[in-house]
Amino acid sequence: MRSKGRFDFILLIVALILVGIGIVMVYSTSAIIAGDRFGDPYYFLKRQALYAGAGFILMIMMMFFPYGILKRFAYPIFVLSVLFLIAVLIPGIGHRAGGSMRWLKISTFTFQPSEFAKLGLIIFLAYFLTKKEEKIRSFSFSFLPTLLLSGLVIGLVLKEPDFGAALFLTIMVFLLLFISGARVIYIAGAFLLAAPVVYALLMNAEYRYKRLIGFIRPWDDPTGTSFQIIQSFLSFGSGGLFGLGLGEGRQKLFFLPAPHTDFIFSIIGEELGLVGAMGVVVLFFILAFRGIQIGISIQDRFGSYLALGITLMISLQAIINMGVVLGLLPTKGLTLPFVSYGGTSLIANFIGLGILLHLSTHAERR
Repeated sequence: MRSKGRFDFILLIVALILVGIGIVMVYSTSAIIAGDRFGDPYYFLKRQALYAGAGFILMIMMMFFPYGILKRFAYPIFVLSVLFLIAVLIPGIGHRAGGSMRWLKISTFTFQPSEFAKLGLIIFLAYFLTKKEEKIRSFSFSFLPTLLLSGLVIGLVLKEPDFGAALFLTIMVFLLLFISGARVIYIAGAFLLAAPVVYALLMNAEYRYKRLIGFIRPWDDPTGTSFQIIQSFLSFGSGGLFGLGLGEGRQKLFFLPAPHTDFIFSIIGEELGLVGAMGVVVLFFILAFRGIQIGISIQDRFGSYLALGITLMISLQAIINMGVVLGLLPTKGLTLPFVSYGGTSLIANFIGLGILLHLSTHAERR
């Protein structure tokens, strides 16, 4: 076995390559939009570079931050996450945009607490499931309390409303319960009970229902509900094997909505082709593989759950985002980690990466 003490530099390099690709593609996808909206084609590029710089500094700090302190402060981190999510919903404190209350605005700085809540919930669950380790298969002692506490965070995110993030958190909680050794029958039962709730949420919100129908039958309403996904198909499909060339994409010219955020992977496919898109997929695969290796190689249960949870947070979101872009999943509103434009998401992922890199020094790998 390899000796402990060294950071996983492959993981670090892969993540930084993704960030580099993201900065380049954010400029490519947003320059025309930024020039039209703000009179500055570099508007989104400068902000993304600033977020990346801040995130990188925080990552370096977390690389040397003893993860045992996170265990000690797991409850305060959880409470703080909940308080921020509550603050978002308070009129006058929460900042409304696009019909949702998902942001807090401090002076000129706006951030999305749900992005940090993902990480906060992972830290808390890693601690909570470790604490319940001896009775992890108990319904009343372990499984139910985990669902109730997680449900508090998920419910607040759903209230914003952010259905995609809430569903993402739900899947992540079930996966962490499975990893920790909870009874599969309990997980399956909870999943079956959650299914009608999800169905009701879809049916009772017209825009969610239209999104679902647009996913199932996209060509029925090509200029309405399905406009974005069809533009994504056209974007990705026109790239061919090697793409139209960096900066030469056409769908970003006010055709494809959110080309620099949720649908940046479409423009990667258009400008860099199938080869470029597959390169991004491979990078995420390596990141997930290294993260799982770290998680299963740490002897400490809390560290193991924490590493696996962070790996899940990044890789699962990447899978969902790319699945949406390719029309394999309904639109969720989730960004592509490290690549899409978005300060809160990028910084939260950098913090998670820093923790994961620190945990890599405690892993025993060949």
